[in-house]
Amino acid sequence: MASAIFTILKRNRNLTENAFLLRSYTSGTQASTRKNLYSRISPLGDPSLSVVPVLDQWVQQGMKAKYIELSHIIRDLRRRRRYKHALEVSERMRSKELYVLSPADRAVQLDLIGRVHGLDAAESYFENLSDQEKNEKTYGALLNCYVREGLIDKSLSLMQKMIELGFASSSLSYNDIMCLYTHTGLLEKIPDVLLEMKKNGVSPDNFSYRICINSYGLRSDLNSMEKILDEMESQSFISMDWTTYAMVANFYIKAGAREKSLIYLKKCEQKLDKDALGYNHLISLYASAGDKDEMMRLWALQKTMCKKLINRDYITMLGSLVKLGKLEETEELLKEWESSCQFYDFRVPNVLLIGYSLKGLIEKAEAFLEEIIRKGKTPSPNSWAIIAAGYLDKQNMEKTVECMKKALSVRGENKGWRPKPTVVSSVLSWLGDNENIEDVEAFVSSLKTVIPVDREMYHALIKAYIKVGKEVDCLLQSMKTDKIDADEETAKILSSR
Repeated sequence: MASAIFTILKRNRNLTENAFLLRSYTSGTQASTRKNLYSRISPLGDPSLSVVPVLDQWVQQGMKAKYIELSHIIRDLRRRRRYKHALEVSERMRSKELYVLSPADRAVQLDLIGRVHGLDAAESYFENLSDQEKNEKTYGALLNCYVREGLIDKSLSLMQKMIELGFASSSLSYNDIMCLYTHTGLLEKIPDVLLEMKKNGVSPDNFSYRICINSYGLRSDLNSMEKILDEMESQSFISMDWTTYAMVANFYIKAGAREKSLIYLKKCEQKLDKDALGYNHLISLYASAGDKDEMMRLWALQKTMCKKLINRDYITMLGSLVKLGKLEETEELLKEWESSCQFYDFRVPNVLLIGYSLKGLIEKAEAFLEEIIRKGKTPSPNSWAIIAAGYLDKQNMEKTVECMKKALSVRGENKGWRPKPTVVSSVLSWLGDNENIEDVEAFVSSLKTVIPVDREMYHALIKAYIKVGKEVDCLLQSMKTDKIDADEETAKILSSR
C-alpha cells in the first residue's frame, strides 16, 4: 500500500511540474515566444516528463519547428542520454509529417526506439520500413542495437547480410563487430575483423586501430600491440592523435615497462596542442607511473597553453597528487582552486577527503569538511558518505551511522547520489542490533528516498521489533507486498524471537 501511495504522489508531482513548466512557457509574453524551442525542452530533465506538450504549444503559438533545429535538438538530447525525449521529438517529426525523414533520421529513430522500447520494438520498426528505406544507415542502426545487447549470432548474421548487399562499405559496421567482441570478452577475434575489413577494401579509421590495439593490450600481447601501432602510423589516411598514444603508454605502465611508456608519453604530449582533456589524461598517466616532476611540469604547461582551468582539471591534478600520497601539495592546490573558483563544486574538495581517508586520517577529513560547512557551504551527500566509509574502515559504527544520516539529510544537493551498498549493509545491520525502533524506522525512511526498499532494510526493522517484543507480521506482509522474498537470513533473524 505504501509503495502504491508513493507512486501516485510521484505521478501527481510530475504532472504538476509539467503543468508548471508549460504555464511558464506559454504565458503569452513576447520574451517567452522569442525563446528558441530547445530552451523550452531543455529544462524537462526528468524522463517521466514528456516534451510533447511543449512541442504542441510551440506550434499552437504559430512558431515554426525548423528541420535543422529539430535535428540539432535530437542530437543534443542523445548526447546527454535523454533518449526518451529525443525519441519524442523524432516521432513528432514523423507523425505530423512535417518533413521527409532522411535515411540518417530513420537510423537515429531506430536506434532511439531500441534504447527506449527495447530490441523487439526496434526490429519491428525495421521490418516495417520500405525496401528503399532499408539502406546502409538503417541496417547499421539495427546492427548497433544487436551489438548493444551483446547478441553475437544476430550481429554476425546481420553483418554478413550487409556485406552481401553492399551495405558494409565503411568502417562503422566493422567497428561495431569489434566492439561486440570487446564487450563479450572475445578479444582474440578482433584482429581477424580488422583483417577482413582490409580484405574487403574498407579502410580502417582511428577507432578501428584503437579497438585492435586495446585488444592486444588487454591480453598483454605488447609486441602485437606495437606492430598494429606501427601500421597505423604508416597509413597516410590516418591522422594520429594523443588518444592512441595515451592508450599504448597506459598498457606499458601497467606492464611495468617504464622506458617504453616514456616513449609514448612523449609522443602523446606532442599531439596535445591546447587540448585540456589531453593534458588531464597525460597527468593521470604520469601519476600512474609515479612521476611527480612530470606531473607538475605538465600542470604548469597546461596553465600556459589552455585559456582557462575548469573544475575537471583541478579534480584530475588533485587526484593525481592523492594517488602519489602527496597530501600537503594537495592541500595547497585546493587553496589555489578555492581562491579562483566561481562555483563551489564539492567534487573538488571531495578528492582531498578521499586522500585523508586513504591515509586513515578520517578525523582530519571530518574536521576539514566541518570547516567548509562553517564557511557557509552545503556539502554534497557524497562528501559525508566518504567520511562514513572512512569510519566504517575503522569499525567506528556510531560515527559511520552519524555521517550517513548527514549524507541523507543533504541528498537534495545531488539527487542522483547513491550510497555504497557495503556501507548501507553494515549500517543497517548495526542499527537493527543496537538502535531503537524509532531510530531504525527514521533511517530506513530516509534511505528509501535514494534507493529502492530491499531485504536488508526489512531485516533491520525486524531485528528492532523483535528486540522489544513487537509483532513482526506487518513487516513480513509488507515484504510480500514489495515482492521481496524471505531468505535464510530472514529465517535466522525470526528464529531469535
